[in-house]
Amino acid sequence: MKIKNIVYSLFLSLFFIQGFAQKTTLAKAEKKYDRFAYVDAIDNYEKVAEKGYQDEKMFQKLGNAYYFKAELPQALKWYDQLFNVYPNQEAEYFYRYSQALKSSGDYTKADQMLEQFVQKIQNDKRGELFKENRNYLDEIKANSGRFQVVDAEVNSEFSDYGSSFLGTKLVFASARDTGGVSKKIFKWTNKSFTNLYWAEIIPDGGMGKPQRFERKINSKFNESTPVFTQDGKTMYFTRNNFLEGKRGRDTDKNTLLKLYKVILNSDGQWSDVVELPFNSNNYSVAHPALSIDEKTLYFASDMPGTYGQSDLFKVMINADGTYGAPENLGPEVNTEGRETFPFISSDNELYFASDGRPGLGGLDVFVAKIEADNSYYGIQNVGEPINSKQDDFAFIINSKNRNGFFSSNREGGKGFDDIYRFVEDKKLTCDQSLSGLVTDLDFRQILIGAKMSLFDSNFKLLQVTQTDTSGRYNFSVNCGKTYYIRGEKEEYQTKEEAVRTKFFSGNKDFPIVLERRIKPITVGTDLAKTLNIPMIYFDLDKAFIRKDASYELAKVVVVMEQYPELKIEVRSHTDSRQSAKYNEKLSDKRAKTTVDWLIENGINSSRLIGKGYGESQLINQCADGVKCTEEEHQANRRSEFIIVSMQ
Repeated sequence: MKIKNIVYSLFLSLFFIQGFAQKTTLAKAEKKYDRFAYVDAIDNYEKVAEKGYQDEKMFQKLGNAYYFKAELPQALKWYDQLFNVYPNQEAEYFYRYSQALKSSGDYTKADQMLEQFVQKIQNDKRGELFKENRNYLDEIKANSGRFQVVDAEVNSEFSDYGSSFLGTKLVFASARDTGGVSKKIFKWTNKSFTNLYWAEIIPDGGMGKPQRFERKINSKFNESTPVFTQDGKTMYFTRNNFLEGKRGRDTDKNTLLKLYKVILNSDGQWSDVVELPFNSNNYSVAHPALSIDEKTLYFASDMPGTYGQSDLFKVMINADGTYGAPENLGPEVNTEGRETFPFISSDNELYFASDGRPGLGGLDVFVAKIEADNSYYGIQNVGEPINSKQDDFAFIINSKNRNGFFSSNREGGKGFDDIYRFVEDKKLTCDQSLSGLVTDLDFRQILIGAKMSLFDSNFKLLQVTQTDTSGRYNFSVNCGKTYYIRGEKEEYQTKEEAVRTKFFSGNKDFPIVLERRIKPITVGTDLAKTLNIPMIYFDLDKAFIRKDASYELAKVVVVMEQYPELKIEVRSHTDSRQSAKYNEKLSDKRAKTTVDWLIENGINSSRLIGKGYGESQLINQCADGVKCTEEEHQANRRSEFIIVSMQ
């Protein structure tokens, strides 16, 4: 007995020490996580997890730490454990889990997570885009196979990404070690900070040896994603908040990203680095791109007014060198996810990376056309092999020869991020048609010669046509836009409906049904169906007329006033809940209530018959013992108005 007590005491002591050590390690990890030192945080969290310790926040932060570092396969490991042990998560974790699942090619389960994400959160653009295009993999497949992709031959074992054209040179960011006794480490990745490098683009498809960019530009912190004016004399680039030896920090003491401008002087040297005026210590501004006329600067930021984690913005560059106010590109482009790395091609197309739109996983490259009014339409996923299961971004293209570069952390690369070179064999186009059959509501016959009008989202008339001998219409339209179609024909009510076209080439079938203004009625006709009067619903176990039903009953009164010889039978029905005898009595009460309401509103009682049918005439499968939704049961709680005499 004494021995057992000693062993038990020793066990408690060890358990306490181990528990204290785990708590200490977790505390260190949380502190490093909150400081964005994700690699150090991962190391501490994983030490605890390896001992079998399970904690919801630990699994969340382990998954997040890898997710934010774009290491989705590793993030998947911890999100798997999170959802296996703690399946009831906030909506955002369903989205991240879906992205991580795509990195393993499990699109079926990824889409299941997206379905749950949609159910958990309303008015989220990412969910809306998924609902609108659940067949997004078909779109990507249709857009794929247009590129030849090879290694760009400038990559190191470190991170290389974010390239830009400078004449015949390619300028890019690299974390490669360039020597020196000491080197700065970026705590997000535990790798060297990135500097700018350049390499000659050889016409035969090769690349020259990478050279470090001018020393005055490269600092001891991150430089990346430059863009140059066409004359090569002005460069905009991204750098951590560091200028003239001074490091800036936000309120949490983090050094974020800013945009800088530098001019090539008469001696051929880059000098006078200046910070752009719309930067801030408290949010990041990064990844510049220039419009064709170089009067607009595009960039990514999480500044106030951002829809998601990062959005695309633009700002006017005035003739005197000043700048306008930054403008968000809006919800047509931006989502609650990340939109980043913009590029404007010489044929005025916006390329960008996003993880908020349906894609193959991580960041995918998308393209949108820029219209004369600076709106963006026809946003399409550029497909494989540019896009992969991992992050794909920083796409640039020479529109004349269709050669270009992009960055990716896909499998098989030399370093963490790598730059790839491509040739586009076939330009992505989007040819959409909008067509449909026009029919009569009551008799389902085709309608020939119906006038069909097409309007844009602002109701500007675009096209007018007529249905052909087969009752069909056809319009040529743009991809991914909202239109309004109006159908008109003599003796029919005009009908107008909104329709959104698909995001890839093809045809969208959109039938239109027109309703006659004057309809034939006879004995046996149900006025509710003939005149499109909704069924009169009652609340559960109630026999009073609901306020919304009173409006519909008023339509019956108007018809009976128009036809004074008309007699109708009000047939009242219940759902299957309660006993058959109870429901028969309830339906009789409902029929009487409906008849009384019609009498009170001017209809002679001699023209009305009321009868309850209980649950004997259900219109769906919801009989006794069948599990149904409230909406399905409510469909059975109805009144019908059957013409029994017209003389």
